[in-house]
Amino acid sequence: MKHVFVFDPKAFHNQQWKMDGILDNIGQFFRTQDRPDFSIQISRYRRNAIVLIQEEINKANPGDIVRVYAVGGEEILYDCLNAVAHFPNVQLTAVPHGESCDFLHIFGEGKVESFRDIPALVRSDSIPTDIMRWDVNYALNSCYIGLVSATSSKFRTLKTKMGKGSFFIFSKVSSFFNYIFTAFDKEITSQRYYVVIDDKDYSGNYSMIHVANGPFFAGKKTGAPDATPDDGLLDVTMIKSAGPIGTMLSTRKYSRGKHVKNSISVQAKKITIKSEKQMWIQMDNEYFQDTSIDINIVHHALQMVVPENLSYPLATLSAM
Repeated sequence: MKHVFVFDPKAFHNQQWKMDGILDNIGQFFRTQDRPDFSIQISRYRRNAIVLIQEEINKANPGDIVRVYAVGGEEILYDCLNAVAHFPNVQLTAVPHGESCDFLHIFGEGKVESFRDIPALVRSDSIPTDIMRWDVNYALNSCYIGLVSATSSKFRTLKTKMGKGSFFIFSKVSSFFNYIFTAFDKEITSQRYYVVIDDKDYSGNYSMIHVANGPFFAGKKTGAPDATPDDGLLDVTMIKSAGPIGTMLSTRKYSRGKHVKNSISVQAKKITIKSEKQMWIQMDNEYFQDTSIDINIVHHALQMVVPENLSYPLATLSAM
């Protein structure tokens, strides 16, 4: 087995010592192994990881398993997923050191820390995992369209413009007003969507559409608690348009794991969404604007490496 560690240095902003410590731990561990086969790559910019992983796969012996470790936050995990999704005999795991990693919360409280144990990950097995596909883009956790994705996208843009230092001081205030202004934008919260889910028409005006492969977003369980990434199904929730206050109350309730009355929830294998105006789209931690999106579930397309013999919860149990 070939082990490929892909680091996102941006996840270690002002913490180069932490990144150096992880690099040292990797080297020390593999020096104790017989015939170690590992490499370390640094992703310098978005999508760079896709090229680096492709090169490592090409170097591997035919039939060998390549295990990719995404070291950082959700951005590097997204890039690594989109690198390995095309290839057999390639496994993926997350080593979370970024701001968040929503997907890993599905394994239970306190389990995210276990994914930072490099020796444990090296010795662990993988479990079959579904992924979401839109054209050439793959996502592991979720796709948001509408209010939530617009708010998140504008918030990230503001963060980039302000810089991390000043943004930290004004983050809560900025987040609050950004959310308020977006909720009052009728072009976003009352947008008309032409929606077809497994050949059934659900077209209408919605403030938010959530296509979930996992139940967590922004560190909290959403109103799609049964979303599990190994059942071959997408959990789709569409919150109908309302006034600004009603919209804010509905999305807040949904983001705290509650069912929203003015919503439609279904399970599906594929969904097509179109609009005459540009849609705000967020797939995991990646943002797009487009007038059409086709999402389908690719059942057990990924082998996800997990420590401690962890497994995905059953949907019937996660709803309790």
